[in-house]
Amino acid sequence: MADKSTLNDIRKSIEGYVGYKVTLKANKGRKRVMVREGVIENAYPNIFVVKIDGEFDSIRRVSYSYSDVLTETVQLTVSDDNKSIKVS
Repeated sequence: MADKSTLNDIRKSIEGYVGYKVTLKANKGRKRVMVREGVIENAYPNIFVVKIDGEFDSIRRVSYSYSDVLTETVQLTVSDDNKSIKVS
């Protein structure tokens, strides 16, 4: 079972990538998976926010909790100089 330090490790890892471009893969349930690209905008004590550039010049912000990353409901791949780093 994961404890509080595991969530803190995930939070610190994501805080280190604020401002970086990421590929977000979110399991929406019932075999629906959303894959989008965006930028980690901010990391708060319980959630983090990803800014997604949508179609037709629209900007969308989505927020997820660190427990979503822990349970692999959300997977982040950070792209930096054509290499991917998994955040989990």
